[in-house]
Amino acid sequence: MKKKEQMAALVGEYAGMLRCPICGNGMHVEQLKSLVCENSHSFDFAKQGYVNMMTRAVKTQYDRNLFENRRDFILGSGFYKKMHEEVTGILSRLEGGPSVLDAGSGEGSHLDRILDGVDGSVGIGIDIAKEGIMMAAKHYPRSIWFVGDLAKLPLKDGSIGVILNILSPANYAEFNRVLSPDGLVVKVVPESGYLKELRAALYRNTDKETYDNTGTVSLFEENYDMVERVRVTDAVKLDRSALGNLIEMSPLAWNHTSGELDDFIAEEKTVTIDLEILVGRISATS
Repeated sequence: MKKKEQMAALVGEYAGMLRCPICGNGMHVEQLKSLVCENSHSFDFAKQGYVNMMTRAVKTQYDRNLFENRRDFILGSGFYKKMHEEVTGILSRLEGGPSVLDAGSGEGSHLDRILDGVDGSVGIGIDIAKEGIMMAAKHYPRSIWFVGDLAKLPLKDGSIGVILNILSPANYAEFNRVLSPDGLVVKVVPESGYLKELRAALYRNTDKETYDNTGTVSLFEENYDMVERVRVTDAVKLDRSALGNLIEMSPLAWNHTSGELDDFIAEEKTVTIDLEILVGRISATS
């Protein structure tokens, strides 16, 4: 069985969770080739196994080079290991192996590392960047991957047990629509010390050298009852290769000029990870 057929079979097991992004009707897998809705809107499985559920063309700044560097950094540096362990622990305490949506999954490494320690859960990764989802489907075939818009998730109301939103924008209206009544949203946001060494190299003595997540946390609290807050901090030694990956993947450095960060990657250095994990549940009174 070809890879896309294997992935189509996996999606078929969970097709009852899906809805057409065009008309909102239910979907099914047809001949291990396509996802088709009751109104005959059809979305084909790519050879890598993902499905493009976008209804319009979109250009993003997230290209193959960025995602390759992101994957190499996540898997090779150990920078996010403590965060992965904390989120895995949160999911492992839940009963029943809930479905887990990674909203803004990129190339899938965060979702794969987190679910590696969780039994019985199906992972669904959705991102607007096709290059990221293509890479995710290639490397992580145990999860389901869609190119899709967070403002129009191809999922039925109340179908998701846990939504992960890791260092990515959120769409809380859609999150709340697809989240089960007792489901959780786990959002990972930067804290003040996150990548402070890179910020200093790029933005010393400017207002961008520091970061304040107050507005992001306040918006989360407007939508959810806070169940848990966990801060993850560490100082991680990165070699020159990892530092190069970090620069290529980080939006902080997108507009740096040639040679501007040569000193930053000249030798291995310690870089700060400082993240907050927000765990919320829709209020029973909302």
